[in-house]
Amino acid sequence: MRVDPRFAAFPLRIHTSKIENRGVFSEARIPARRKVVEYTGEKITLHQALLRVRRVLFGTGARRRLKFKRGPKHLYIARLNRRYAIDGSVGGSGAEFINHCCEPNLFIRKSSGRIHFYSRMAIRKGQELTIDYKFGPSDMPIVCRCGSPKCRGTINRPK
Repeated sequence: MRVDPRFAAFPLRIHTSKIENRGVFSEARIPARRKVVEYTGEKITLHQALLRVRRVLFGTGARRRLKFKRGPKHLYIARLNRRYAIDGSVGGSGAEFINHCCEPNLFIRKSSGRIHFYSRMAIRKGQELTIDYKFGPSDMPIVCRCGSPKCRGTINRPK
């Protein structure tokens, strides 16, 4: 499966990842400091984003009393600014499958209501694209599986 070429500056494919389920991989060499792909999806308020996160983690209705609902807990919500987020699960370009790494090869730039991923360094053909999710400190940290020598152990930033 390919990332939507309308939003990617280089050929990218979605494939099985060692980090988490699926990931995005380069099909060509990508030079350093170049725009790689735009993160697209449904623009929603941060309140709507919070409701969607709660629905995935805790379920709805009678299941709400359970601590966590069974099944996949994949969220593809990226914060755009103080008021809005983009839900990549609705009309996403494929960039929503880019995984976290504590030593990423991409960085994020937000401008004019859009989110773009740029290469930090040259990326080889076949290499997985990664970003640092930069989740805030938490009492319930999320375990990181990036495999980097500089891995923090969690996706969350330290307190």
